[in-house]
Amino acid sequence: MSAQPIETPTQVHDFDFLFGHWAVQHRKLKVRGVGGDDWDVFSGTAFTEPRMGGISNIEQHDCPERGWQGVAVRTLDLATGDWSIYWISDRDGRLSPPVVGRFHADGCRLEGPDTDGGRPIIARYEWSRVHSGAPRWAQSFSYDDGATWELNWVMDFARAAA
Repeated sequence: MSAQPIETPTQVHDFDFLFGHWAVQHRKLKVRGVGGDDWDVFSGTAFTEPRMGGISNIEQHDCPERGWQGVAVRTLDLATGDWSIYWISDRDGRLSPPVVGRFHADGCRLEGPDTDGGRPIIARYEWSRVHSGAPRWAQSFSYDDGATWELNWVMDFARAAA
């Protein structure tokens, strides 16, 4: 008995825009969850590559100005078409709870429960400008179960040499 070929969903190409090397401009709130407006601005680099035919990808961030590294692991649920993103920071080495979502015409929104300084939150990641050659990622937290959102981190990506 021969195996039937599995049809590859089109979503495996959702993150193709991000593959390769990037210079990243970060803008991050210095203190989250207090209504502040004091931002830390710094530079970093990122490298993203696909795995397993596009159903997963790995993105490494290096921010020597702030002395940290992190890795995003993305996986596509073939049954639902949803993406999950997990974050690992070199500060604690833990795999964060995933945010889950999918792409729409203008980008992608993913959400999931997490904690921030011991406070329960809903984390939201949004990808925009994905067809521009200069994508943007933004993170917001809700401390009130989604009633309001605080934007706390924005990353603007620009192509870099390998």
